[in-house]
Amino acid sequence: MFIWEQADWPQWRCDLERLAEPLAEVRHKQGRLLGRMESLGFKLRDEAALATLTQDVLKTSAIEGERLDAAQVRPSIARRLGLDPGKPVSADRYVEGMVEMLLDATRHYDRPLTAERLFDWHGALFPIGRSGLARIRTACWRDDANGPMQVISGPYGDETVHYQAPPAARLPAEIERFIAWFENRAAGGDPVLKAGLAHFWFVTLHPFDDGNGRIARAIGDMALARCERTSLRFYSLSTQIESDRSAYYAILEATQAGGMDITAWHEWFLRTLSCALDRSEQTLTAILRKARFWERQATTVLNERQVQVLNRLLDGFDGKLTTSKWAKLCKCSQDTAYRDILQLIDHEILRRSPAGGRGAAYDLLEPF
Repeated sequence: MFIWEQADWPQWRCDLERLAEPLAEVRHKQGRLLGRMESLGFKLRDEAALATLTQDVLKTSAIEGERLDAAQVRPSIARRLGLDPGKPVSADRYVEGMVEMLLDATRHYDRPLTAERLFDWHGALFPIGRSGLARIRTACWRDDANGPMQVISGPYGDETVHYQAPPAARLPAEIERFIAWFENRAAGGDPVLKAGLAHFWFVTLHPFDDGNGRIARAIGDMALARCERTSLRFYSLSTQIESDRSAYYAILEATQAGGMDITAWHEWFLRTLSCALDRSEQTLTAILRKARFWERQATTVLNERQVQVLNRLLDGFDGKLTTSKWAKLCKCSQDTAYRDILQLIDHEILRRSPAGGRGAAYDLLEPF
């Protein structure tokens, strides 16, 4: 029996006494983080929000096994935030759709959640009406024409059914009830717990052919933005979930197969949110590090290629920087890349990596 088959569905219950301490800790961390961000200037806050949203888009897709290109995601978000996107990079329609959905959920958190809005998000996620090679119904509820919606794993013919969603015929009424609860600001108790329940409830309904997890996490982020009364995101819950996907799927499966007491789900959600808030300190540190770096280089004459690559290094570069990677990033020859690097070594901005190995690699030389 799945949770939606319970006689008292969806009369949620939880042990508020067990949740009191972790909830208070999360609320304290939220307040402290928002206070720190308020003390920063507009430029640094925008940089922090851009870094956070970029990670959120990348990781909410990674949870579902979709790997997006950060070089496409970051400029796409920057343009929509009114920030400098850097060198123009064309993003595919799937990246643009993910960015549009997440920004609509968080920047316009005060707008009502409606079925039409959910359809718009789903259509943005699947702009060509396909999930991989499979054709899916977009911007409408699933119809179960090919059988019940199931979450399965394992080889064909020997699959394990982890979850089966409510029949499609029930979806219009179920979604209507969910939206009415979500939009009732007096329902759901503490706003943080409401965000956790909104995430779980929607993904349990599983109303679309695909994309349910990503939309559920966007709804959760929307609820957290309402809780904090700010459209700027300074921590990424999806990044924390992706770091331990097995725990996410385990608590999801266990809760969906249980009764209406969802205390264990809330405990997992609060732990994960608490870790995400802690992780935001790393983002803030990186933003301040980048600002201090450019303050020190204010009088250094650099060309466009050097600025581009240095920003990539400061934002977190995957692997070691080499002349071939520089040339690929800047679409220049390796000779030009090498000259750019030598100039930065002369300015004491880069150094040759002491790690050695095949081929020369270079690191930022940071005196702090």
